[in-house]
Amino acid sequence: MNDLSHLVEGLIFASTEPVGDNALRQFLVGQGGEEHELEVMLGRIEARYEGHAVELVNVARGWQFRTRAEFAPALTRVIEKPRRLSRSAMETLAIVAYHQPCTRADIESIRGVSLSQTVLDALIEDALIVPKGRKEVPGRPVLWGTSPAFLARFGLRDLQSLPRRDELLLDPDGAGGDRRITTQQRGTMPQDPARPEPESDHV
Repeated sequence: MNDLSHLVEGLIFASTEPVGDNALRQFLVGQGGEEHELEVMLGRIEARYEGHAVELVNVARGWQFRTRAEFAPALTRVIEKPRRLSRSAMETLAIVAYHQPCTRADIESIRGVSLSQTVLDALIEDALIVPKGRKEVPGRPVLWGTSPAFLARFGLRDLQSLPRRDELLLDPDGAGGDRRITTQQRGTMPQDPARPEPESDHV
């Protein structure tokens, strides 16, 4: 079992995306192991990385090696960070996360402001939202939902791991500062400062 756990470790390490339980079980069986051994093997891998700068985490419905949070401040000085989202994009993404699947009109109704194509394009380009079909109403508008990339970026195992909506608040970071989506108790979405963009969402 120990040798097979190293193979499982290698598969997770080599993958650029989180590896799901089903894929790991199929791989395990293909290597002569048993499906029920997976949990034990994952535990062994986690134990192997105790005290290391990286850890095995369950994120986006799969397993991935990630740098431990305590090392992030030092590493962000030398590693390029993902493009940061604007305030408007963060607010839009939060609405999609909690109300999906939803249409552009739904988003605009909740935010109380028109949604610019620039904001929508930024979320699509970063693969944070994806089409989830069309609403059966006149015009059949596109329904939007979050993607596995959203879960991975936010460090969430699944949508059930989102903080409760009543825990969310928009925290003004000083006059003229960025508003950040935060929570009072549990984990939160990434706190991205705004990119240069007009204050209005109108194009």
